[in-house]
Amino acid sequence: MSFSLPCVLFAGGRSSRMGRDKALLPFREYATLTEYQYRRLLPLFQNVYISAKEKKFPFDAPMIADLAEIFAPTSGLLAAFQYLKKDFVALAVDTPFVDEVIIEKLVETYERGDAEGVVARSPGGIHPMCGIYTTGLGERLKSMVETGSHRLGYLLRNADTHFVDFDDDAPFFNMNTPREYETAKKR
Repeated sequence: MSFSLPCVLFAGGRSSRMGRDKALLPFREYATLTEYQYRRLLPLFQNVYISAKEKKFPFDAPMIADLAEIFAPTSGLLAAFQYLKKDFVALAVDTPFVDEVIIEKLVETYERGDAEGVVARSPGGIHPMCGIYTTGLGERLKSMVETGSHRLGYLLRNADTHFVDFDDDAPFFNMNTPREYETAKKR
């Protein structure tokens, strides 16, 4: 299966709780978590891009430069809209267990065509960086970035967002701390 929507892998965060750039941490058989994510997503999508502040990866992949001075998902999403000029799947680099089944459910909901955003939700809450963002959100994102408002929850609550429910939190596990990174490596 190959989804026609492009996928943007967001790897431009500050990684302050990790203490070092988590996008560059080794994962599985790959030199970086970003390369692991990129390689596993390539068979699922016709196009996979990496959003980051700079080209910092030891492998070739299409990049979307998030040149904003702030470190916030809103600026990365806005950069993706400006570059792609179309709807896309957004996935955080630090969520390596989001699988094809989850993506397929998100895409099925998106294909109904009646939402500005489609975002995963599990018992632990919503997962804004595991979803589909449509161009209908572009102007709101631009306004948010310009006014210094960076809460994706606010954007999603004030848009026509469809939340896709999943029964398990495990696939949405993300690595923010060294302990979480060690846990993820063991899974």
